[in-house]
Amino acid sequence: MFEDRNDAGSQLAILLAKYKDEEVIVLAIPRGGLPIGASVAKFLNAPLDVVLTKKIGHPNNKEYAIGAVSLENIILSNSMVFDKNYIDRETERIRKSLKERYKQYYKNRAPLNLQKKTVIIVDDGIATGNTLLATIALVHKQKPSKIIIAIPVAPPSAIYKISNLEHVEEVICILQPDNFRAVGQFYKNFEEVTDQKAIQILDYFNSKNVSEM
Repeated sequence: MFEDRNDAGSQLAILLAKYKDEEVIVLAIPRGGLPIGASVAKFLNAPLDVVLTKKIGHPNNKEYAIGAVSLENIILSNSMVFDKNYIDRETERIRKSLKERYKQYYKNRAPLNLQKKTVIIVDDGIATGNTLLATIALVHKQKPSKIIIAIPVAPPSAIYKISNLEHVEEVICILQPDNFRAVGQFYKNFEEVTDQKAIQILDYFNSKNVSEM
């Protein structure tokens, strides 16, 4: 059990210490990944940013990811064929939402350039891993030198799936329980991270030199 996301982030940061001397960018998945990412980035003396992607849900089960959309790219599962009109409608709807979130999170700031950087993608936990698979593919398109996945908790099946991706250098996961039902099950305090709180973390982190925090 983790006390909260700050505790989980601190534990992850120690396991990522070997990347301290590399050119690292920590990418947090909003919103729950922001407190985790802040702890990791502070420890590694690295910049913090967010990865703005959103899953495309299956037509018959919106919770099951069949791909993901960013503002620039779209990734779909190779193993499935879907109606193009459905994909186009969902992509348009999701991008509208992402554009609003982009304005909220970045304001007058540009996203960090990931090219030739060691990118550490963090979240507060994963369930199936399907959304993260697509997110990794989208990040890979920006040509980082390495992609590291760092998460506090996930079921073994999801870790196996992600670890077998050719673009992923390493997966670090503290807890891999067989009795996994939900991410929040493994936190004593798992209150929602609001957009306001997530933006506050990002703004505060980027308004200061990391070493001063």
